[in-house]
Amino acid sequence: MSVESRDVYDITIIGGGPVGLFGAFYAGVRECKTKIIDSLSELGGQLTALYPEKFIFDMPGFPKVRAKDLVRVMVDQGLWKDPTVCLEEQTQTLAYDETDGIYTLTTSKGVHYTKTVLIAAGIGALNPTRLVAPGVEELDGNGIHYVIRDLEDFRGKDVVVVGGGDSAIDWTLHVAPIANSLRVVHRRDVFRAHEGSVKEAMALPVDFLLWWVVEEVHGTDHLEAVTIRNTKTKETKTLEAQELIVCIGFKSNIGPLKEWGLDLEKNSILVDRHMETNRPGVFAAGDVAAYDGKIKLIATGVGEACTAVNYAKNMIDPDSKLFPGHSSDMAIR
Repeated sequence: MSVESRDVYDITIIGGGPVGLFGAFYAGVRECKTKIIDSLSELGGQLTALYPEKFIFDMPGFPKVRAKDLVRVMVDQGLWKDPTVCLEEQTQTLAYDETDGIYTLTTSKGVHYTKTVLIAAGIGALNPTRLVAPGVEELDGNGIHYVIRDLEDFRGKDVVVVGGGDSAIDWTLHVAPIANSLRVVHRRDVFRAHEGSVKEAMALPVDFLLWWVVEEVHGTDHLEAVTIRNTKTKETKTLEAQELIVCIGFKSNIGPLKEWGLDLEKNSILVDRHMETNRPGVFAAGDVAAYDGKIKLIATGVGEACTAVNYAKNMIDPDSKLFPGHSSDMAIR
């Protein structure tokens, strides 16, 4: 099939989270024909799927912004130049045709053709680590939460949070002001969460139960109580609770990308200073990209996306400027 008979894109972005969305915006700035492919049913990535109600504090220009609100403005920005958006498509294979320099990308729904690829897939598909205890499976979704969609579900309730990482402490900070009571159950006495957040949570009227684990959950149609066990003394006690927030980690997987012949470091893709992988024309940005000195922030990820897009543009059109100038000097509307 000739290039002329195929719908070939300049840049195909895998991932519709903040980094992918800003990559699409910047590809529009560079006048690239762009496509976004994401496995989720809506744009926004992890912010939409896992943390829509969480506040984000480390985005430039937003001292404090709820994740779903950040996604809304980033979607508006990312779709500025009307890129093609393909949702609920899982990427499968990537093949390169040396005769015409076109990549063929197959997904669960079809075939896509592109001159370059920007992988902005975060840390891949995320599955919450499930709590294993009697009664949990039966009450899953009826008072047991791995993802929080609406903070109002916890207003005036007795809430138990399980975990000691950033998510556990973040949800403690969000839920404590509206809950009737809140207890944090953690199997250790050391938290993996940000020190400042832990200190802030400790100042709240919250009961921290350290060296305790969930032994069993109780309820008929909805959660009614949680039995916990002290790992040192073996003592058990039952806490009244209508809502249980489980924050004991996620299992990440970049899936078929592992079979694309990319140089990997665990679940991350190694890139050079151009954000290019070992496969020419295949770039990576955001949490999925790895290099010496990497810092995993949305703010750094969007900068990486700009770098990737500029080098992709220069690869597609060698006569184009690598850096087109600042947006304030362009006719962007």
